[in-house]
Amino acid sequence: MAFEALLRRDRAIIVGGLIIISALAWCYVMTGAGTGMSMRAMTRIAISPGAFSADASMPQQWTGFYWAIMVAMWWVMMIAMMAPSAAPMILLYARVTRYEQKSGRLAEGVVPTAAFAAGYLIAWLAFSVLATVLQFSLERAGLVHSMLMWSLNSWLSAGMLFAAGLYQITPYKQTCLRHCRSPAHFLSSHWRPGHLGAIRMGSEHGAYCVGCCWALMSLLFVGGIMNLLWIAGLAVLVLVEKVAPRGELVARAAGLTCIAAALSIAGRAVGIA
Repeated sequence: MAFEALLRRDRAIIVGGLIIISALAWCYVMTGAGTGMSMRAMTRIAISPGAFSADASMPQQWTGFYWAIMVAMWWVMMIAMMAPSAAPMILLYARVTRYEQKSGRLAEGVVPTAAFAAGYLIAWLAFSVLATVLQFSLERAGLVHSMLMWSLNSWLSAGMLFAAGLYQITPYKQTCLRHCRSPAHFLSSHWRPGHLGAIRMGSEHGAYCVGCCWALMSLLFVGGIMNLLWIAGLAVLVLVEKVAPRGELVARAAGLTCIAAALSIAGRAVGIA
């Protein structure tokens, strides 16, 4: 009974912590994530250059402080989007660790759930740095709006949609998705004890998660990095892929939809040309 009570307390603390972290991340994103963007600017609908493409601003000055803001923006956004889909893995890790302690196979003590979560977030921090570098490069090339942060080029939009759609139906995507959808299998095959082991396991799981979702995250360049409609839509899609029955079919369907959208945008671009 005491062990069950302990499990319930651990679960409540972890769930509460994840809810608070996710809520704070969403609040930060919805208030502009340090970019100064208004709610109107963050809820415009755009898939390819259109009515607002002429509203191009002067190139942003990328100071060291601005680089930090952009990395933080990407990272907090990833936390907001990924925390719900990572929750099953984090909860199972805590439960298995506590069970192993009760069984005497691990020394009793604080379950290093925070270390596991930190390792997971480190993987997404690495992704956020790379995404910021890509954002800088595309902005300097005049392909992404410096303030609205969406694609200004139809071919860039079509190319990113096509690449994301193609990746969605590759074996690489399915392999990473299977790891994300099977927490028990991941823990049994990657188990390492202790706090350092927890960090390493979390980072390995985070790497699979990045491998599963990086192509979908790249679509933020198409619809707007800070576009709340795209952020929420992609977050829901990622969650459905990872936790819903037959989520792998949802991933493939999303891939085919992206490819169709890419062809449609490319077709319009050819017609305009």
